[in-house]
Amino acid sequence: MIASYFVLATDLLLAWNPVCLGLVEGVIGKIQLHSDLPWWLILIRQKALVGKLPGDHEVCKVTKIAVLSLSEMEPQDLELELCKKHHFGINKPEKIVPSPDDSKFLLKTFTHIKSNVSAPNKKKVKESKEKEKLERRLLEELLKMFMDSESFYYSLTYDLTNSVQRQSAGETDPRPLWQKVDDRFFWNKYMIQDLMEIGTPDVDFWILPIIQGFVQIEELVVNYNESSDDEKSSPETPPQESTCVDDIHPRFLVALISRRSRHRAGMRYKRRGVDKNGNVANYVETEQLIHVHNHTLSFIQTRGSVPVFWSQVGYRYNPRPRLDKSEKDTVAYFCAHFEEQLKIYKKQVIINLVDQAGREKIIGDAYLKQVLLFNSSHLTYVSFDFHEHCRGMKFENVQTLTDAIYDIILDMKWCWVDQAGVICKQEGIFRVNCMDCLDRTNVVQAAIARVVMEHQLKKLGVMPPEQPLPVKCGRIYQVMWANNGDSVSRQYAGTAALKGDFTRTGERKLAGVMKDGVNSANRYYLNRFKDAYRQAVIDLMQGIPVTEDLYSIFTKEKEHEALHKENQRSHQELISQLLQSYMKLLLPDDEKFHGGWALIDCDPSLIDATHRDVDVLLLLSNSAYYVAYYDDEVDKVNQYQRLSLEDLEKIEIGPEPTLFGKPKFSCMRLHYRHKDAGGYFHTLRAVMRNPEEDGKGRAVNLTKTSLASDLKTKALWPREKIF
Repeated sequence: MIASYFVLATDLLLAWNPVCLGLVEGVIGKIQLHSDLPWWLILIRQKALVGKLPGDHEVCKVTKIAVLSLSEMEPQDLELELCKKHHFGINKPEKIVPSPDDSKFLLKTFTHIKSNVSAPNKKKVKESKEKEKLERRLLEELLKMFMDSESFYYSLTYDLTNSVQRQSAGETDPRPLWQKVDDRFFWNKYMIQDLMEIGTPDVDFWILPIIQGFVQIEELVVNYNESSDDEKSSPETPPQESTCVDDIHPRFLVALISRRSRHRAGMRYKRRGVDKNGNVANYVETEQLIHVHNHTLSFIQTRGSVPVFWSQVGYRYNPRPRLDKSEKDTVAYFCAHFEEQLKIYKKQVIINLVDQAGREKIIGDAYLKQVLLFNSSHLTYVSFDFHEHCRGMKFENVQTLTDAIYDIILDMKWCWVDQAGVICKQEGIFRVNCMDCLDRTNVVQAAIARVVMEHQLKKLGVMPPEQPLPVKCGRIYQVMWANNGDSVSRQYAGTAALKGDFTRTGERKLAGVMKDGVNSANRYYLNRFKDAYRQAVIDLMQGIPVTEDLYSIFTKEKEHEALHKENQRSHQELISQLLQSYMKLLLPDDEKFHGGWALIDCDPSLIDATHRDVDVLLLLSNSAYYVAYYDDEVDKVNQYQRLSLEDLEKIEIGPEPTLFGKPKFSCMRLHYRHKDAGGYFHTLRAVMRNPEEDGKGRAVNLTKTSLASDLKTKALWPREKIF
C-alpha cells in the first residue's frame, strides 16, 4: 500500500527547467481502461458558458477534453491553449513535447496520485495488440462521450448536484462546495477520489464536481403584443433581444437543470430496471428554476426506470421486454428504492406512462403489483396510457392528465426563497416513467412543469391571473424542454441529437432530415457493439468492474454478417410492428387504415449516397396519406405530414434523382398541392434486399395497391420511362 502523494504547484518551481504543456479549465479525474495498462488523467481542455444562475453563478459545459497518460512515456500533443506566461510571443498552438529529463518531475507528480487500495502496477506492459486495440477503442469512446454528447456541466461557485431546496437547508455549512454535493449526481467522484482522500484544503480548488445531464438558461419577456415568429431558442440560436428594449414588460429567468444519477448508469439495453442496491436505470432529477427580482422558485421532478428486475435481450429491433425475477424476489429491492426516495423527497406521485396493453403491459402490471405490496400512504400511483390518449400525435391531450392531477400539483407546492430565506418548500415530487423514460416522460414532465410555472408567475404578479403564457415565451419554453429530452436521450440511448430544425407542429422542413444508414435491424445490431464499449467506459468511470468480455466483442463484430442475414429474415416482421404502432398513433379514430409501407426518402435536395434504408413510413387511410419521418437511432417518428387525398395531383414512377452517375433505383413521386399552390412532392422508393432489383416493379405495385387502379404510361422528356 502506498500513501497518496501530491505536490503543490509552487514546488514545481524547484524542478529543473519545468515545461508548461498549456492551459486547462479543470481536472475531471483519472481512469484506467485496462488493468495492465497505465492510468489516464482527464482534463477539461475547453468549456462553453451556458449562462448565469441567480447569484451570478456561471455554469459551464465541457466541450473538449484532453487525456494525459500517467506513465513514463513522453506526453503527446494535447492541443492545449498555450499560456502567455510560459509561451510569450507564440500566437499559434504548437506541439510542445518536453524531453524525458525535463518531464520526469512533472510526470512523477501525476503518477504518485495513486489509490490507497492498490499499489501501482510495476510490471512491464505486455506488447499485446489486442490490449492496445481495446484500450484505443475505449479511449475513443471516452472522448466521444465527453466531446460529442455535450452532456457534462460544472460550476466553480454553484452546486449543480443539489436543488435550491436542499442547498437552502445547508446555507450555513462552511465546508467547500465539493463536500456538500449530492453523492448521487457527483459523476466524477470515483475518478477524483484520490484528491478527496488527501484531506488538506490545498486540494479543494482542484476537486471539481461534474454532473452529467442538461442545463439551459434563458431570460423571457412577458409581452402579449409580440408575435412568436421572430424569436426562437435553441442551443445554437439563443433568443434574441427585442430591438426596442424597455422596462415595461416583466422579465424572468428560467433554467432547466437535469442531473443524472451515477448509480446504475449506462446505456438503454445494458441497464434496465432496478439493481440489488435499489438503484434504477436512467434516474434523472430535473429542476426548473424561475427567478424574478430577488425571488427564486424551484420545482423538481424525477424520472427512472420501472423499479423491478426486467430487461430487453436480443439483437432484434425493439426486443420484447421480460421480467428477470419473480414478484416475491423483487419486493425487497423495490422497497429499498422507494424507501430511499421517500427519505429524500417525503412523498412520491408515480406517473406511469407505459402502455396498458401489448408488449409493455407485463412491465406495467409488475409495477402496479409492487406498489400495492409496498402499501405506503406516502406513495400515489397514477397510470396514464400515453399512446392511447395521444393517438394521432395529439400531445395536447396530455392536458387530460394535468387536469386530473391539478390539485395534486398545487398541494405539492414548490420551493420559494428570497433574500430573507425560505418562504415555502416543495412537499413531494412526481416520479414519471415510460419504458425508456425518454420521449413520453419528457412530454409529461414539461406539461406538469408548465402548470407549475404559470401558477408561480401569477403568484409573483408577472402574468395576469386569467392569461396564459405569451406565445413567444411558450415557444422558448417548449424548445428548452425538447432540448432537455434530446440530451437525456443521447445519454441513455447513445444517439445523436435530434435535428435542430425539427418542428413539433407536424410541418415538414427539408434540411437535416436524412441520416446515413444501414437498415434498422443492422444499425440496432451495430449499436449493441457500440453500447458495450460505452457501457464499459461508464462502468470504469464509476469504479465498477467490467463484467462483459470485451475481447469477445471483436469476434462478435466479425460474426455480424452471418447474424445480419438472420435479422433480414425477420425484417418484415419488424416493419410490420413499426407500421402498426404508428398507424395507431397517427391516424385518428374516424379514419380507416388502408395500408402502410416502409420506404426511403430520395428527395433530390437531400440526396445522400450512403443512405439506403427505411426512414419514411407511408400510411394510407380512406381520406389522407401520412409521410412520417422515422429516426431509427431513437426508434421513433420525429416529424410527420398529413396530406388529404384531395390534394394529391399525380403519381410519377421513374429513375431516382441522382447527382452523379446513372440512377440505380426507380422511385415514386407524389405530387400534391399545399394551400392551393402546386409544385410540392415527396420522392420515395422501396427498400431493396436484392442488389439486382431496381424497385420499379415494387413502386408500380405499391401505386396500384394504394389507388386500386391501372396506370397509364407516357414518356416525359428528359426523364426516360416516367409513368
